[in-house]
Amino acid sequence: MARLQSIRRRLRSAAGLDARQAAMIAEAAVLLSWYRAVVQFVPRTRLKHWLGDFVTPADPRVAIAMAPGTPEQAETAAYVRRAVASAARTPLFRGVCLPQAMAGRTMLKRRGIVTVMRFGAGPGKDKPLEAHAWLDAAGVKVTGYPVAPNLAEIACFL
Repeated sequence: MARLQSIRRRLRSAAGLDARQAAMIAEAAVLLSWYRAVVQFVPRTRLKHWLGDFVTPADPRVAIAMAPGTPEQAETAAYVRRAVASAARTPLFRGVCLPQAMAGRTMLKRRGIVTVMRFGAGPGKDKPLEAHAWLDAAGVKVTGYPVAPNLAEIACFL
């Protein structure tokens, strides 16, 4: 019952969105569902297809990709950030950090915007190792922020 009420509340609030925002939220919801299934069912060794090119955080291509984009690219990245966050809050499409980063990356790539998907790991509070994924594009922190201070960046995907 609570899930149905949540969906009704979201539909009522969606009535106030412009067409671009509504379309981006719908796209984010579909991608979150897809990548949630991919992360759950595809063997980790085969995820590379959806992650991009692996590089170390010190790779010069990361710095190039992190350069601020045009104002239009930054605005689009901010729109994607809001769309993914909105879709991820919906119980039906709930996604954790990796599916969110993958969905944001796909949305931005479709729009010609370069992204850097980052992975970090460190000691956890409840488990020995905690891992996290976050996404940057056009100088915008798109998904996965804030990053916990106990995490060290260990890999990037371009």
